[in-house]
Amino acid sequence: MDIERILSQMTVEEKAALVSGTDFMYTNPIPRLGIPSLSMADGPHGLRKQKTSESTEVSKSEPATAFPTAVATASSWNPDNTRRMGEAIAEECRYYGVHTLLGPGVNIKRNPLCGRNFEYFSEDPYLAGMMGAAEVEGVQSKGVGVSVKHFAMNNSENYRFMGNSVASERAMREIYLKPFEIIVRRANPATIMCAYNQINGTFCSENKWLLTDVLREDWGFDGVVMTDWGAVHDRVAGIRAGLDLEMPGDTPICRRWILDAVESGELPMADLDKACRNILRWIDRYVQPAEKTVPDWRAHHALAAEIAADSAVLLKNDGVLPLTGNEKLRVEGGLFEQMRYQGAGSSMINPTVVTTPKDAFDERGIRYDYSLDCCDTILVFAGLTDEYESEGVDRENMRLPDDQLALIDRLCDTEKRVVVVLFGGSPVELPFNDRVSAILYMALPGQNGGTAVAQLLTGEKNPSGKLCETWPLRYEDVPGHETYGKGINEVYREGTEVGYRYYNKHNIPVRYPFGHGLSYTSFSRTEWVRDGDTYTTTVSNTGDRYGAEVVQLYLDGALCGFEKVYLEAGESAEVHFTVEREDQSIYPDTFIEPDEPPKFPVTMESRFTDLRQTAIGRLLYRFVMGVADRRLRDAERLPEGSERDNKIKGAQFLKRIFESNSLRSMTMSSGGMMAYPVAKGFMELTNRHYLRGIRCLLSRVKVPPLPKEQSYDRDKTASR
Repeated sequence: MDIERILSQMTVEEKAALVSGTDFMYTNPIPRLGIPSLSMADGPHGLRKQKTSESTEVSKSEPATAFPTAVATASSWNPDNTRRMGEAIAEECRYYGVHTLLGPGVNIKRNPLCGRNFEYFSEDPYLAGMMGAAEVEGVQSKGVGVSVKHFAMNNSENYRFMGNSVASERAMREIYLKPFEIIVRRANPATIMCAYNQINGTFCSENKWLLTDVLREDWGFDGVVMTDWGAVHDRVAGIRAGLDLEMPGDTPICRRWILDAVESGELPMADLDKACRNILRWIDRYVQPAEKTVPDWRAHHALAAEIAADSAVLLKNDGVLPLTGNEKLRVEGGLFEQMRYQGAGSSMINPTVVTTPKDAFDERGIRYDYSLDCCDTILVFAGLTDEYESEGVDRENMRLPDDQLALIDRLCDTEKRVVVVLFGGSPVELPFNDRVSAILYMALPGQNGGTAVAQLLTGEKNPSGKLCETWPLRYEDVPGHETYGKGINEVYREGTEVGYRYYNKHNIPVRYPFGHGLSYTSFSRTEWVRDGDTYTTTVSNTGDRYGAEVVQLYLDGALCGFEKVYLEAGESAEVHFTVEREDQSIYPDTFIEPDEPPKFPVTMESRFTDLRQTAIGRLLYRFVMGVADRRLRDAERLPEGSERDNKIKGAQFLKRIFESNSLRSMTMSSGGMMAYPVAKGFMELTNRHYLRGIRCLLSRVKVPPLPKEQSYDRDKTASR
């Protein structure tokens, strides 16, 4: 593709279309100039390819492999797992004609209540960056691009569409931006996805310091910057700040703003050309025909189990595990038959097949019963469900569901040996910790997690995962717990003291520390030997079975090197780390405390739930929420099965998104279904400006037809 020649031939209308998405997951084609459309699909731990471009329901997607989510893969401390997973996902992308995968997500786990923590790697920036970089390398090695997200400071869900993340430059550079920097420098991702939120009062989608000064000038990024779906605010300011592509697009108001700004001189053509040039390079590199060879679904299913087994963390074991086969087993807990293997939200995958713990037990002939009288060991399958943990909303507390806690207490009262197999995307309080014999944390292990559970419990595989985040004793021990997720302004007063850095510095006891994980064998390690910037140690398997140990190097209280070593019984290996010295720049450690904005009058950036402050606002709120309520009712009427479960999850997710959205983001993410004047009319009516509201509802945004429409009717006038 001769990009400069094409740019010189493009009209301003075509350029305005190229920097805007279409049909929810595509870039706009320019048929006149032979510019194809680029296809995107949700990730990051599997492919969620919509079955049709008209459908935006998360439950309506093509079958694909649901791999372990980031909370699991990060616990493996083995970048080769995310690299191989990325390669497999890319093969499925090629088969379905997807050119760019929306992922990985590498935001820092600042607080355990974040509803999207299951989709992120770690509280530590180095671990998150290295695991993310490996996934990027895996995907892109197969000719599929990625979009690393969500850039940046998107660390909570309740106010993610309009929240203001307030932090010092030091905290941002050393903690929250660091994973993105590692990935940009090591893996050269095709695109970066900017987040919804503000950073110190400026929305990410128009934040020049973030998108240009840091990302492009400091780190040398030369790819495409796109928005999260609906993250545009001022489209013209965004282009000037370094934002290339608006997604999902089909928003006439944004094209109108661009055309008017170019005509008035507010937007220099050079800035628009820069965005178009980045997008054309991306299209030229990654748009290629779909791969006709069908992916090896069985191999991918097996890989999902392999990674899940390598990622599981044995939190506690008094010797009851591994099972010998002679135990009389009783099984309790709904997650035995209905395993929770992935999170809820935009990353929800339609799995090719699901192997639950029950399936795996039955396949292996593992004998178990549901009766208390005939057993001496009880396996309890517990954890967080989609009701308690999902994209779009932060958790209310750090507890397991009350019915599960009551069940575990009752079982402990029997004085039999109790083993808890725990699922979930984030830490939970463990009030039963001292009463049970063992706890095996599976995180969210993907569609073949049941196989991994059986392998680990029986000793076919040896647990080797280590926690990628600290598990506090109680939520009140978490820094910033008093204010987290409770308002638009999210102030990062703890600075760089995130996760283990905070607990270690202040000597606060925790339930299980960062990097913790037991094994069925034992290991020893020699003292570190330093030679310049190189650190060396020898690790030995001193037990009686094959296993793996994660060697971790900390300097000045921070992780700066790790390697997972797999050893036979009696085997030793030497591990070397060469520490790359960071730029010793001292960044400011201060920030300006913001004022809390008033909730009334309602603005385009108000939370959608704020409409309920007036009578007409409540009517408008109920009207929109009715869409999600109808989908939920329709889903609940379906027969039992995976389709019903997925549709219920999709409807619940839609409801959460509506509640936490802003009027502005709703119109920008609707793909044309909720026009900007309608959203503005809702705002005016809620504020009791009835005439202005009606005028907005009746107005239309006039723009030229899209290039794809011009191919068959050049005289058509678009008005949406």
